[in-house]
Amino acid sequence: MSGAGCGLSRTLARDLAESLTLVSPRFPRYAAPVDVIWLCGFATLAGFVDAVVGGGGLIQIPALLLFLPPEHAGALVMVLGTNKLSSMCGTGFAVVQYARRVPLRWRTLLPAAGMALAASFLGARTVAHLHPELLKPLVLGLLVAVAVYAAVNKDFGHLHAPKLGPAAEVWAGLGLGAVIGFYDGFFGPGTGSFLIFAFIGLFGFDFLLASASAKVLNFATNLAAVAYFAATGQILYAYALPMGACNIAGALTGARLAILKGNRFVRVFFLLVVAALILRYGWEVVR
Repeated sequence: MSGAGCGLSRTLARDLAESLTLVSPRFPRYAAPVDVIWLCGFATLAGFVDAVVGGGGLIQIPALLLFLPPEHAGALVMVLGTNKLSSMCGTGFAVVQYARRVPLRWRTLLPAAGMALAASFLGARTVAHLHPELLKPLVLGLLVAVAVYAAVNKDFGHLHAPKLGPAAEVWAGLGLGAVIGFYDGFFGPGTGSFLIFAFIGLFGFDFLLASASAKVLNFATNLAAVAYFAATGQILYAYALPMGACNIAGALTGARLAILKGNRFVRVFFLLVVAALILRYGWEVVR
């Protein structure tokens, strides 16, 4: 192993040990049990929502800002790193759950996920040179368009009717992975909703398959983000690990319920989450 690789491994090991044993001044002396319990409750709910249609960050990030110690709640990068590790745990198990019951199109999804992972790294690096806040009005407009289209077209996502041939579907998946991966690394909000909309509108998937497919790409982009945050020591493992376990419990429940209830249930959840995103970013744009 190279010297750089050994150094990175030692850094990750040290950060994990310090966070779990809470002996470093960079971490709180203890993780207050009551705060952890509250965060785990919100992580369970976030995992449930995220497994169905995405949008778990709407629940988990505000909870972290509220319940983390002030010195860490004020450091947004640590909030995001802790959120991403917890979310990745739930998303990974949701993918496994969906893969057992839903016929995922791996020939399309695996290349798309690889592209999304690479593009997410590029998007994260671009943040240092551009201002993601400039995207908020555009994202708000796109979310409104998605909500109106999905609400007005009652049959949208109701039937599984693929629109592309095998080769075209792979290329479209690569394009989708590149665009959404870069967006998620650069800005992020609404990624799950945009993925579901694209898989239905462009690929012809039904809501259930679109949601399951979105989880595969979401896991790839989350993995890229977690690798970055871990390498830079921006994850509070004392909170992220128990939250991740609870996020898994919520994700397994959400995925099972989505599979059991089918397209109509997923569609309603999708519209609710998009509406919540519109309200959140509408407030931030106009205030």
